[in-house]
Order: sequence, then C-alpha cells, then structure tokens
Amino acid sequence: MIEPLAGSTALPTARLIVDGGHGFEPCGNPGYSQKKSEVLGLEHEEIDPMEHSSDPGLGTALDLAYLRYRNGNLVKAEPSASDRVKEHSNPYEADKTQNIESFLRMLEDQASSHEQIYEAYYQIPSPGVYYLTNCSRRLLLHRLSVIENRSKQAMLRYLRLVDDMKEASIPLNLAEWNTAIAYAGRCFAQVDALQVESALRIWKEMEHDAGIQSGRVTFNILFDIAAKAGKYVLAEMILKEMNERRLHYSRFSHVGLIYFHGLKGDGNEVRKAYRDLVEAGQIVDTVVMNCVIASLIRAGELPAAEQVYERMKQLFHAKTGGLVPDKDWRYTRDLGRILDRASRRLRRQPERLQRLQSKQCLAPDTRTFAIFIDYHIHITGELRRITSLLAEMQDFKIPIQGRMYIKIFRGFARHGGVKYTSWTTQRLEAVWTSLLAALDTQAEGIALLKWMVVWVVRAFARCCGRARALQIWEEIRDRWKLVGDEEKGAVEHMLRDILHASQTHEGSENT
Repeated sequence: MIEPLAGSTALPTARLIVDGGHGFEPCGNPGYSQKKSEVLGLEHEEIDPMEHSSDPGLGTALDLAYLRYRNGNLVKAEPSASDRVKEHSNPYEADKTQNIESFLRMLEDQASSHEQIYEAYYQIPSPGVYYLTNCSRRLLLHRLSVIENRSKQAMLRYLRLVDDMKEASIPLNLAEWNTAIAYAGRCFAQVDALQVESALRIWKEMEHDAGIQSGRVTFNILFDIAAKAGKYVLAEMILKEMNERRLHYSRFSHVGLIYFHGLKGDGNEVRKAYRDLVEAGQIVDTVVMNCVIASLIRAGELPAAEQVYERMKQLFHAKTGGLVPDKDWRYTRDLGRILDRASRRLRRQPERLQRLQSKQCLAPDTRTFAIFIDYHIHITGELRRITSLLAEMQDFKIPIQGRMYIKIFRGFARHGGVKYTSWTTQRLEAVWTSLLAALDTQAEGIALLKWMVVWVVRAFARCCGRARALQIWEEIRDRWKLVGDEEKGAVEHMLRDILHASQTHEGSENT
C-alpha cells in the first residue's frame, strides 16, 4: 500500500502549497450533463453524487426551502446568514450582514467571475463559510472548482476556502477533496516534485485525518500528477494501489494510461492501452483520439499519429459531410462523464453500446490541430506544414483562436531572424495584420492578454529588430485598456528584458 507523505498538516493548505514551491474529473456542472443525457437517450440514468455537485443554477434562496421541506417531510432549516451574525459574540460582525447578502447575490449570478465571487466572499467575517448554509458553501466550492485552465491564483483561492472550512470545523466531501488535490498538483504548466508532494500531503490529510476513502477520481488525479511530473514508479504504485482496492478503471483511467505510455515514449504500449480502452467497452470520441495522437508523437511516431488523423477525417466526412459540431471545454468535460457512465451501464448491452458509439463525433478539433502545430513549432520548424494545418482548420470551420496565434508567434520567435528561413518578416507582418483584424471584429476567443503580448513583441524583436518591436508595443499599449496595472507592469518588465536582449544581439551582429 502507498503511504502518503509523513509530516505535519498543521499549516493551512494554501500556505503549504506556496511555501512548498509555489483529473481528469474536477467538480462538474450537471446542467450541461442533463441536456446531453437527453440527446444520448440517457435521461433516466442515475447520477453519481461523487461526480456531480449541486447544480450552480440553484440559488441560495432555494437552499433553505430545500432544507425545510424534503421528500415530503418537514426538516429543521439551518440558521439564516443574519441569524448567524446575531449569534456571534462580536457585535462588529453583526454590521456586516449586508456584505453577506451581497455575496449571496453574487454567488447566484452565473455571470459572476471567480475573482468577483472571491472578493465578495472575503468581505464576510472570517471564517466566511460559518455564516453560509450548507448548500451555499457547497455551491461556493463548486463555482471555484469549475475552470478551464487552473492557475496559481485559482489554486490559492480554492485552498484558502478549504482552510476556512477547516477553521470552521466543517467537513469537506470527497469531490471537494479531489478538487483540492487537483489544484495542488496541476495548477502550473509544468508539474514538478514539489507539486507532487503537495498533492500527496492533501491526500494523506483526506484519508488519515478526515477519514475519507479515495475513489477512482482521486486515484486518476494522483496518477495524472505523478505521470506529468515524470514520477513513473510512483504512477505505477498508484495504479497498483487502485487495483488492490478493487477500484475499476473508468474512461479517464484508460485515457490516462494512453497518455502515460506516451510520456514514457513507448508506442506499442500506447496502442495496447488504446485496445484495452476499446475492449473495456469505453466509447471512443475525439478526446480519446487526440490523446492517442499526442502520445504517439511523444513516442517519436509522427507518421503513425498522422495516419490516425487522416482516419479521423475520413470517418468524419463519411458520417457527417464535413460539419463540425460547436462545442466548448464544458461540453467536452461533461460529455466525457456521461460517456463513462453510459459505458458502465451498457456493458452488458452491446447493441445499445454500439449505437451510442456510432453517434460519436470523431472530427478533428482545435486540440487536434494544436498538437500537430506545437510539434512542428518546437521540433521541425516546418512553416509550410503549419500553414497547411491552418488551412485544414478553415475547411472544418474551426476558428483560429488566441492560443493558436500565440503558438504561431512563438514559432517566429523561435525560427525567425536567420538567413534562408521561411519564417520571414513579411509573413510575420501578415499574421500581425490578421490578428489586428480579428481584434477589430471582436472575434470570439481572441484578446490581447499577457502571453499574447509577450510573444508578439518577442517575435518582432527576433525577426525585425528592436525598433519595429517598440512600434508594435506602442500599438498594443493603445489597445490595451482593460488590463490591470499589476499585469501590465509584469508584462512591461518582461518586455524590457526582451528588448534589451534584442539590442545586444543587434550590436553583436554589427560588430
């Protein structure tokens, strides 16, 4: 059995992560799942409470009604926020009832950002969770768990809430512990040993101190963190522990194994892991195929990855005639959960399972193209192949979003500025003109954010020199009106280093 790291857990969780160095299945939004369940004919399936938390569409105004009247029986309701303030011995905190009510309105509003919710929450007396109903606490933790890309700021927000729950002696449920582990181990682009240690520390606290047994989701998250950190022995120990506890592999476990063998550079094991997924009755969709493609590329088998891509295109055109369904990251996440549940429940009904498989879209998506473009930017530098892939994206009616522009500018910063390169100044200017046009038309998914600005200026400094890079920066500053002073200051600091390096490079060439 794996023993989580020994050591004190007296320090707050958020501080442990910061002082320490800085799943696949986070909590989801069942509102999306319900609609896709109906589409797939699964509207009567039960929902695993460990995979889906409270519907964020339920406002706190309904929380108390639910507590008072449930299953036909009258239930004693929790004290209201106002009552909790009055109970408190500190009269100063009673004056903050208005802040609590303002926070609850913010929490109910689906348009509220994580930053707005968090800022409103910290206007409440500490620990703020004490003054909330149970459903409101769960909704707060859920709202802050639903995020496309984890970051250090998002991790700190969530783990400070976890610390407040501990301070108020309010237990976390398994899904909330899982989210805390995922934030601790996967909030940075590169996972290192310190993040692994932080995730294992929270796991230890969950099992040993809180007395909550891990589920499949927990082990999927731990396995993913260990694999991405290059801790392959630890990852295999986590799988062994999962097997000893007789926890069956989910869709996410199988996809994780494909990814794991790609990281290890073993193409044959990638293929075997894919066959195991199919033989386990799991549904294959674009997410699975993208993982296979990325894993084969990591294993050094680009031709095999391109064969998979060509096969995806053939199957898609044969089935749909070339229209790619519109989907976002929430859709992809929630659909994966539904397919996992459907595979388990239809395992003994192969005909229904096959019908469900036949409905799945295998079209290349933004992620598919990003995998190949990343490879050519970092490894081959083949601009012609990248241009071809971008043209195919247009054929599939997939818009080029901000992240793709960042990749292209990174390519110019990496391969431009030398003789006989295909990454020329003229082509860079054309890409810049295209980006400006997208910004002017307010194209979805495109904005002048931190890393976009950094890579644009870096590309021009590399290909055109310091003078043109400064002109570009001035043009960006005129457009950069909604960015906070802190972020703008951080970017300006990085740009000073970039422009200084460019000036030094130009000086050495002139001598």
